[in-house]
Amino acid sequence: MAMRAGPAVSRRAALRGPWGLRVAGGPGLGFHVVLQGSAWLVPPDAANPTELTTGDVVLVRNGSGYGLADHPGSPLPDVAVLELSGDEDLAVIGTDGEPSTVVLCGSFALRHNRPHPLIAGLPEAVHLPARTGVDQRLRSVVDLLGAELDGDAPGTSAAIPALLDLLLLYTVRTWYDRQADRGVGGWAAALRDPAISRALFHLQRAPERSWTVADLASVASLSRPVFARRFTDLVGQPPLTYLTWWRMTLAGRMLHADDSTLSVVAARVGYASEFAFSKAFRRAFGVSPGTYRRSAS
Repeated sequence: MAMRAGPAVSRRAALRGPWGLRVAGGPGLGFHVVLQGSAWLVPPDAANPTELTTGDVVLVRNGSGYGLADHPGSPLPDVAVLELSGDEDLAVIGTDGEPSTVVLCGSFALRHNRPHPLIAGLPEAVHLPARTGVDQRLRSVVDLLGAELDGDAPGTSAAIPALLDLLLLYTVRTWYDRQADRGVGGWAAALRDPAISRALFHLQRAPERSWTVADLASVASLSRPVFARRFTDLVGQPPLTYLTWWRMTLAGRMLHADDSTLSVVAARVGYASEFAFSKAFRRAFGVSPGTYRRSAS
């Protein structure tokens, strides 16, 4: 998935008695799904905490850190990795009685130097309350995650990463859909605009094609000037600037993911020669493709 830089990590936390924890800051996005009970999301300055109830989904920029607690005033000891107790996927916090709250906690690694525009446009915290009607597809993903975590069926280790990718996708999509419903512009409007979303779909599906603005305008069934203006207004970049960004993002992912030769990577993202590709890559990342690949090893 182009929105993240590596696999998601996750663990359930069973929280007992008065409890609180502060998630250490850093790059990436934290996510929490309340499977049982309730919790409070506490921002770094402790102002305006958000109550979370069963079924709620929240996506948080790790940034300078944030807290989760049974009450906004509870102490928040720092945690980097939840200590395990019992089942290897279950962290137990507190010692008093049965768990009052069970939360699926985790994080997505991100390319903080080249964040996907959909991620860059998110607020510090995205809260999707179950009580206001979470998108049915997102609700299905949450239910499937709960079932996989509660069971011990063959293939669970493969199913959970795939479901976490869907959790990120549908959380982001649901938030942007709600923004569009409120008349917010930018990417929320771009994804709802049939012409622009169609152009984005074709551009992202075939980045190797020698696209021109006229080609994309034809796909969008708009005149060239109208398409170029609308695309730039909604996406925030001219069409071919966005195409270059997308190509370089895919190239960076391929260089980290496998050992394809530079000529193969160049061809896959629309460059006829290694030289042209390397020049564009260095302009985007500040280093050569080879140096970038070695940085992942």
